[in-house]
Amino acid sequence: MKTKTKKSSDPEKISESHCILVFNDDINPFSHVIECFVNILKYDYSQAEQCAIIIHNNGKYAVKLGDFEYLEPYCYRLVDKGLDAVITQRP
Repeated sequence: MKTKTKKSSDPEKISESHCILVFNDDINPFSHVIECFVNILKYDYSQAEQCAIIIHNNGKYAVKLGDFEYLEPYCYRLVDKGLDAVITQRP
């Protein structure tokens, strides 16, 4: 019996290799963070609000998954808007 194996170039595997972590800060109000997630990440309002609450309560949250090249422009835009965001490799 033959089984299919995923290649390393499989988009599903690559798409979750990194994440954008956004950290809590005492500078940006909830409304600004939510607006950034809606405008930059294209989240609906309730999804953006949930992310902001998780960040506030836990100190950080992975707001977007993907490979590094896919995430880089999103991360730059979040940082340009004053958010504390980094791209990190997922374990």
